[in-house]
Amino acid sequence: MKGYCQRRVPFIILLLQVIYVTAHTQPANVHAETNDLNSNNDSPPAALSALQHEHGQHGAEYYQGLVGEALSVLEPLEKANSRYSTLKTSRFSSTALYYLGELVSQLYFSAPPADKGTSDQGIEGKDGGQTLTGPLSDGVALLRESAKNNNSDAIYLLAQMSFYGNFSYPKNLTESFQRYSQLASLNGNSSAQHMIGFMYATGVGGVVKRDPAKALLHHTFAAEAGHSKSEMTMAFRYQNGIGTSRNCDEAVTYYKKVADKAIAWYRSDEPGGKAWVADSYSLADDDGGVYGEGASASSAGVNAQRGGGGLDAHAALDDVLEYLDLMSGKGDFKATFSLGRIHYNGQKGLNRDMKAARKYFQSVVGQYWKRDGTKVESTDKPDIEKFACNAAGYLGRMYLRGEGVDINYDKALHWFRRGITGGDAGSANGLGLMYLHGLKVSKDAAKASDLFRAAADQDYAPAQVNLGKLHLDQGRADDIQIARSYFELAARYGSIEAYYYLAEIANFGIGRDRSCGLAAAYYKTVCEKAEPLLSSFAEANEAYANGDRELALLDYMMTAEQGYERGQANVAYLLDQENSILKLSNHSPISKPRSTLLENPDLALVYWTRSAKQNNIDSMVKMGDYYLKGIGSEPDMEKAAACYTAASEFHQSAQALYNLGWMHENGIGLIQDFHLAKRFYDEALETNDEAYFPVTLSLLKLRLRSAWNTLTHGGVNSIRYEPAPSKQWSLSEWINNFMEDDRLHYMDYEEDDLLRRNDPTPGGDDGMYDDVIDDGVVESFIIIALAGALVWLIYYRQQRQLAHRQNEGAARDQGNQPRPVGGQLDGGVFPRNGDPAFQQWVAGGVGH
Repeated sequence: MKGYCQRRVPFIILLLQVIYVTAHTQPANVHAETNDLNSNNDSPPAALSALQHEHGQHGAEYYQGLVGEALSVLEPLEKANSRYSTLKTSRFSSTALYYLGELVSQLYFSAPPADKGTSDQGIEGKDGGQTLTGPLSDGVALLRESAKNNNSDAIYLLAQMSFYGNFSYPKNLTESFQRYSQLASLNGNSSAQHMIGFMYATGVGGVVKRDPAKALLHHTFAAEAGHSKSEMTMAFRYQNGIGTSRNCDEAVTYYKKVADKAIAWYRSDEPGGKAWVADSYSLADDDGGVYGEGASASSAGVNAQRGGGGLDAHAALDDVLEYLDLMSGKGDFKATFSLGRIHYNGQKGLNRDMKAARKYFQSVVGQYWKRDGTKVESTDKPDIEKFACNAAGYLGRMYLRGEGVDINYDKALHWFRRGITGGDAGSANGLGLMYLHGLKVSKDAAKASDLFRAAADQDYAPAQVNLGKLHLDQGRADDIQIARSYFELAARYGSIEAYYYLAEIANFGIGRDRSCGLAAAYYKTVCEKAEPLLSSFAEANEAYANGDRELALLDYMMTAEQGYERGQANVAYLLDQENSILKLSNHSPISKPRSTLLENPDLALVYWTRSAKQNNIDSMVKMGDYYLKGIGSEPDMEKAAACYTAASEFHQSAQALYNLGWMHENGIGLIQDFHLAKRFYDEALETNDEAYFPVTLSLLKLRLRSAWNTLTHGGVNSIRYEPAPSKQWSLSEWINNFMEDDRLHYMDYEEDDLLRRNDPTPGGDDGMYDDVIDDGVVESFIIIALAGALVWLIYYRQQRQLAHRQNEGAARDQGNQPRPVGGQLDGGVFPRNGDPAFQQWVAGGVGH
């Protein structure tokens, strides 16, 4: 209900403003009906007639009283017909119920459903083709009567109702634009100027043509009046040269104004700053990316390990929680701690729950400490001390900040001191804050610094920011450099304060040269991190979850104009296709016609382009698709090839590599070259193994075309299979390679598998060493054969020389009994050591 509460805040404020006036007016009859206040044939409703009869001459208080009466009538309608629901249902069940309802409606009604998102009716007429009845008619009549007399609150409420469809009022963008224009002309209202600028910037609904110059003008008026969203929009436009020339200094000026507000909002919940669950995420991630699971850069390669985006992310989270709860019930303190941390931090699909978090943390510390603070005497749970101290740190933070409990500095100090005994970084940082601000302890900046440093050494981002601030306050050159290094370390974990200080250092050139570009980037990050304050992601997500694609589009478009990359990608994704698990033909009797508000390929290309410029690889590929097919622009093959080439850098997108191969194969946008086509197809397969089937088919067709081109002496460069050039090895290189080949040949499989798993670039094995290993085996057999032949020759020579010497000795001694040829009578083949012939045998081995 977060989005509901945020959007109701203006109405509540207006209601409080008119309490005094309404106390002096008579209650109106709220049950009268009307069709159109502006029709001469209809009489005014009873509520309005009664008030007009009572007050002959109407003043400002009277018309403000009409606004109060209208709000009292309309408020119950919003509560009864809230478009947001707190229940989460699976996408399959909700889709099945939707189509079942459509089938039933088609059985009884033959008229096509009206598209109520882009009505051309203005302030005059039948409210977008629908008749207003009951309390809605009464409330609108009161507001219109007040608006006719230039009551700014009434004009603003009518504009908001026609734009967002509040109180079940039919959305009518034309009426909304006219109401905002009326209000802007009346008193220069900054919110009205912002909305007019938004409509000129997007041309949404075809109400006005896109006009970047007029958009810049109205956003300038709103920004000068302090409207934060227009200030962000102006900064983004100056930073990227949208509707004006690039101007980094102007971008920094506007971004700094918003960043100052964001950091003040963050620090309003001290000590430690505000905490919230980020609402921005990419809609395409729920389907595995723009091109689906595995085919998109966001869900393939190294990104596949993130595990985010699936077809049922909520079900995955529920499964995790169920498993952890089961293990926690069995006494697993690690699972219990994980549950506490998940509920404390919250995440997509799960709001923060301080009560549940405290329960789980208390359970963990209870397994290590008794109520009196003494440790449990005996435990067979390893690491229980570490987890208990971490849980104590969370409990101390909750009592320090009053999260789910009343602020209690005594208990915070108690838990922090327990946590520090086990070296918990959160406890050290929390205790440091207490010493820094003098909360229940005397102020001691030196002790606080020591505690911050102990936590910062454990890479704890909040402590790194706190320690950096202390060094920055010293003002010395060395301290400024140390502070900046701590801020850079903390920025890795997304600390909004770290980014703010880095922006200030870069903008004012503190301890370094001024860098306008770096300052703009850091300030932009600070602004975008303050989502609850500055963005409409929460409202957009709720509208999308409840099937209101038009409202989701409008809210995402607001964030996109402010420069949020995820907002830009979401707008382009909604305009690119209607996301549905069950795709039905447009000619199906139960298919739902797509709203014309969602049919805007020109605008889709604009946001794909802006998202791509902020390093979204899939958006870059989509941008190429649009230029290739001529969607949203004239076909431009060179731009398409440029987009695919940019997306294929560092082998991040197999889809882009495949498209480049196809363009080279067919000579579309690039020179026709079968050899280059094969290279890109091969690289696509190396980038993503899941591209095996399409790449294999494409390579089969490519080889056939290349073979035919070769046979017919065609003019296209065919596939060339070049043999690896042979190299003449030196003796030392030959020996080293022989040993290396032998090691590779006999390497144990498990070791090879382990090396492959720890390879920082998985999938990088291109087979270039396979032939070396095979050649090494053959060479080994040849070398062994040559060595054996050499040994046999040496042996044969030795025997010949031995026989020759024995014959000469026998002749000199004139013996009558010849000695056996080939050795001694009892000595075997070789002479023994000590025999006179032994020395000669040895000498014969060396050679004479």
